[in-house]
Amino acid sequence: MPNPLLSDRTVDFLLYEVLDVTTLTRLPAFEAHSRDTFDPYLDACRKLAREKLFPAYKALDESPPRLESGRVRVHPLLRELYPKMVELGLLTATRPEAVGGQQLPIVVANLAASYLMAGNLSAYGYAGLTTSAARLIESFGSEALRDSFMTKMYGGEWTGTMALTEPQAGSSLSDVKTTATPTEGGHHSIRGSKIFISGGDQDFTENIVNLTLARIQGAPPGVKGISLFAIPNRRFERGSLVPNDVEVAGVIHKIGWKGIPSIAQNYGERGDCHGYLVGQPHRGLAYMFQMMNEARLMVGMNGVATASVAYFESLEYAKTRPQGRPIANKNPEAPQVPIIVHADVRRMLLRQKAIVEGGLSLVAWASREADLAEHSPAESERKEHALLLDLLTPVVKSFPAERGFESNALAVQIHGGYGYSSEYLPEAFLRDQKLNSLHEGTTGIQSMDLLGRKVAQDGGRALELLSREVRFAVSRAREAGLPATLTEPVETALRSVLDLTEHLLGLGSPDRTLLHSVDYLDLFGTFVVGFLWLRNATVANEALRRGTSETAFYEGKLAAAEYFIRTELRRVETLAALCREGEDSYVRLDENAF
Repeated sequence: MPNPLLSDRTVDFLLYEVLDVTTLTRLPAFEAHSRDTFDPYLDACRKLAREKLFPAYKALDESPPRLESGRVRVHPLLRELYPKMVELGLLTATRPEAVGGQQLPIVVANLAASYLMAGNLSAYGYAGLTTSAARLIESFGSEALRDSFMTKMYGGEWTGTMALTEPQAGSSLSDVKTTATPTEGGHHSIRGSKIFISGGDQDFTENIVNLTLARIQGAPPGVKGISLFAIPNRRFERGSLVPNDVEVAGVIHKIGWKGIPSIAQNYGERGDCHGYLVGQPHRGLAYMFQMMNEARLMVGMNGVATASVAYFESLEYAKTRPQGRPIANKNPEAPQVPIIVHADVRRMLLRQKAIVEGGLSLVAWASREADLAEHSPAESERKEHALLLDLLTPVVKSFPAERGFESNALAVQIHGGYGYSSEYLPEAFLRDQKLNSLHEGTTGIQSMDLLGRKVAQDGGRALELLSREVRFAVSRAREAGLPATLTEPVETALRSVLDLTEHLLGLGSPDRTLLHSVDYLDLFGTFVVGFLWLRNATVANEALRRGTSETAFYEGKLAAAEYFIRTELRRVETLAALCREGEDSYVRLDENAF
């Protein structure tokens, strides 16, 4: 049976039963849409993912990009796959009609894109990066830049990247050293180096535009002195594309995501690299946060998609792999049973399901908040949705990556010795998943963002908004007839999160507050996903009480909710105690003693 990548029925359940995304069509931005326009786009993405992208996955994984004569050569299949994604309208799905877009809600577009990520996340990566880079130019660039760069990127002729990281700086963007010198020609002369640039060179489009952070001469130190530039690998000169003094310094050999190159890049080695200022000087980091936050939602969906495709591999394997007999059957001549009969395999499968669908619920909800933050009619509503989205973003980035890696490891475990072999796909998915906890800000960085900034933002208003959502969900769950064994753990976890947050923020020292920030992020994400599972269970129970022909589907939601709430929310109290105690052995230990 072919791998479905994701469950169509679960995606529809989240979109139309839990989030009721058709209500978004009441907003002027989406008034041209309805379920009659959402479903065809979802179906087209499903079809492309299953029929083209997923069959190409293994080939791209086994033949990574290579550097030849200064150029990166990628798998030839990308010459076929990328135009199909462009033809689908993927690059401009959420963009306004004025720039050739379909103006779909972000939540619909993201769940549709999840199929493409599950099918072949490397191939999708080129498209996702290009859209985000082009949108930066759309939002902040001059009309000339939009005409010369954005149009070609949205049209699929050129691709785009984000170039932030430098070898000496890593995640510390305040230490960016790439320089930009103004010229009389209207451009800036760029000199510097970047590293870990995904898609920074390839050979299936004629050009690539790097959205790059650099310092204009005389700029103040730190992040306040960073500007944003569009730097094409090739530039127009007398009507023709010529090299722009952007050189590939090396291709990084990765354990996963092998279909898209990660490169080191040098600018201006010959003093002839032209960069074009995007927006105002010294505001580059503020602009780039638009792309970074979009990328964090995309990474969250990558984590869900990678865990999902592995879950369906292990589910099918468990149903078809005969091994052993039920414990009570002592007859050695009895036929073997599929391993899905065995209790521990069933536990691992349900754990995968709870992680995958919990993560999908999280990304879907955050995506809907992104729609409302941009398009709600009242400014006050937009601000509240934006605050909630900001609070959720580090959780969206980290939970699917960290728990997704655990889920992927379970897929390998279910396959046994075969899971450890490259003849089966779970080992490749496990390799892919690890990157999601690293790029676009590591889990440690996300934890400091959450506890150091987001929960205290605007006087803690975002946490108040989340609490309101949780209390409403608990009340509705009780009305729907869900037992106290599901509602009370969510209430208890909410109290723990609120009390712990107040305690940590009141310590008066950033070092003490953030000592266990990763543990705080872990418990916070577990709590949020537990609340989302309660919400899903409520909708499922309401459907069962009304009467339905899909009893097994809704019972599956109730079982996964019960599993997650009754097994995972217990961890909130344990982690909260650890955060309160401030255990600091690793801080006190002399570095020579490690």
